[in-house]
Amino acid sequence: MEQKNGSSFTGFILLGFSDRPQLELVLLVILSIFYIFTLLGNSTIIVLSYLDPCLHTPMYFFLSNLSFLDMCYTTSIVPQFLVNLSGADKSISYGGCVVQMFISLGLGCTECLLLGVMAFDRYAAVCRPLHYTVIMHPRLCVLMASASWIIGFANSLLQTVLIFLLPLCGRNKLDHFLCEIPPFLKLACVDTTMNVYSIFFTSVIILLTPVSLIMFSYGLIVRAVLRIKSTAGQRKAFGTCGSHLTVVSLFFGTAISVYFQPSSNNSQDQDKFMSLFYTVIIPMTNPLIYTLRNKDVKGAMEKVLWKESDSR
Repeated sequence: MEQKNGSSFTGFILLGFSDRPQLELVLLVILSIFYIFTLLGNSTIIVLSYLDPCLHTPMYFFLSNLSFLDMCYTTSIVPQFLVNLSGADKSISYGGCVVQMFISLGLGCTECLLLGVMAFDRYAAVCRPLHYTVIMHPRLCVLMASASWIIGFANSLLQTVLIFLLPLCGRNKLDHFLCEIPPFLKLACVDTTMNVYSIFFTSVIILLTPVSLIMFSYGLIVRAVLRIKSTAGQRKAFGTCGSHLTVVSLFFGTAISVYFQPSSNNSQDQDKFMSLFYTVIIPMTNPLIYTLRNKDVKGAMEKVLWKESDSR
């Protein structure tokens, strides 16, 4: 890549898995399939939540937000990655790198906050069932979802600006498959201590605050469920929360390991696979996790399919 105006480049080179050509071919095929399933699965949840009146509830409003977010999240990363995997050219333009970091980081932060909001929704449903519709009224749902998107992208804007202000001294080879903060910090040719502190501080807020809220909410949920004398009632209550807790564990577990564990403790390949997991695998599995044991979604799908068959 050519250098322009000192530390300003025409683009970056995403090394990704270029040192493993055979792995690149395997990833190209697998990720293409995963990407299609991600789009199909998440779009199905959005369409069903819109078409079936039985799914016009706070839970499915937030789930539709999560599905839309996951589709955008994967789309901000996978197409560029597939292009790089399919040929010798591993480059991404400077503007493309800025946009990719801003969008992917914003969506990642929004998902953290949205999962925290969804935990509060489950708490209200299980612990305050008689007041649920009063607590989770449509205006509050829209407000909480909007706040998650605004805060997530505001943090992303701040972090992206701080990262691209760092002088790189002619370096433009990112040892990663996407434009992400950790590899950029390694690329900088100045002391990045202030950036590390800034990222750590915002990570505590964006990652650990929702995790704390989720743990507190589920602590109250477990206490409430254990008071239910009926085994069937306990099973139903835990069933409504199990899917969300599974998604939370997968997403936050990998994200925290990447952003809180010292880089020296992880190999670069390990970081890449961890990023691959929470940017590609989790968005694909979310629809499966939420629908496999969900009678409401299965019922809505049957209704839609029956309507289509009857109309023919």
